[in-house]
Amino acid sequence: MAFAAAALLAGCGSDHDGPDPDPNPPTPPAAKEWLAKGADISWLTEMEAEGVKFRFPSGRKGDCLEILKGTGINAVRLRLWVDPEDSYCSLPDVLEKCRRAESLGLDVMLDFHYSDSWADPSQQTVPAKWQGLDLQQLVAKVGDYTREACIALRDAGISPLWVQAGNETGNGMLWPLGKADTNPDGYVALNNAAYDAVKSVFPDAKVIVHLQNGQDESLFRWLFDILRTRGGKYDVIGMSLYPEPNNYIDYLAKTEANIKACISRYDKDVMLCEVGMGEAYAAQCRAFLDGCLALADAIPGRRFIGVFYWEPQCYGGWKGYTKGAFTSIGSPGTQMGAFSFTPRD
Repeated sequence: MAFAAAALLAGCGSDHDGPDPDPNPPTPPAAKEWLAKGADISWLTEMEAEGVKFRFPSGRKGDCLEILKGTGINAVRLRLWVDPEDSYCSLPDVLEKCRRAESLGLDVMLDFHYSDSWADPSQQTVPAKWQGLDLQQLVAKVGDYTREACIALRDAGISPLWVQAGNETGNGMLWPLGKADTNPDGYVALNNAAYDAVKSVFPDAKVIVHLQNGQDESLFRWLFDILRTRGGKYDVIGMSLYPEPNNYIDYLAKTEANIKACISRYDKDVMLCEVGMGEAYAAQCRAFLDGCLALADAIPGRRFIGVFYWEPQCYGGWKGYTKGAFTSIGSPGTQMGAFSFTPRD
């Protein structure tokens, strides 16, 4: 019996050959947040160049992106213009902001406007250098330009998680050839050229089709039915939402219904790519943002995937914009506290 016990102990010892386990193993990295809590900060480099200063809640001056990250922001959105009058929102300017964001661990959304300036519901102007092209040539140009811009990001070590194929394209883009109400096939061809170009460089990036007026279910059904019946390609449905203090509750209810209808009808994830409210209404804006982020819990299955505030760092009437969310000294306003939100699952 003594011999058997000794043999058993010896055998057990042989199971533990090699170094002892580390008594203080490294902490595994935190799981990546699935909900994007973002800010469009496209004006940032221009603001900095003009001497605008930003402050942490303590009042200490600091880098705007670090300040935003401290509020819970985990992603940025950046617009790209084809050939702007100055350097801002050009490809080199966007690359600089991308590098800064990714160095802080912030995810990136690239927003192609396919114009030399603003593209929105009132204007989708063909870039000056693309004027005179026919539809076939314009489709090829969109594909080439999109691919080249994405390659520039990739070569700089930047990998956007999301890419918008146009901005607020509720009636298409690159008018008149891509205007959805008069040439829906042209619009879909342009959209698909952008989609294919993005995927050729960033196959895992999610391509967004982004419309204005998230509260308007009829607009979304009209445009996305055009895409569906004509083989339009996209991964995510994007919305803008800009209510007033007296109607944000109604807008939120209608937007939630629209999100659910879009998921049911098109089986796509949805995000709010732009939101904002007047800076003079901080309390109502905070309640509005709380409602926007709470959609992550109200929409089952993680199908609502993000909220981006449009240029929250603006203050002091920058360029006449009055929907920022920073105080008069350049620190985050109470509105930004909403981005500390954590979804239930």
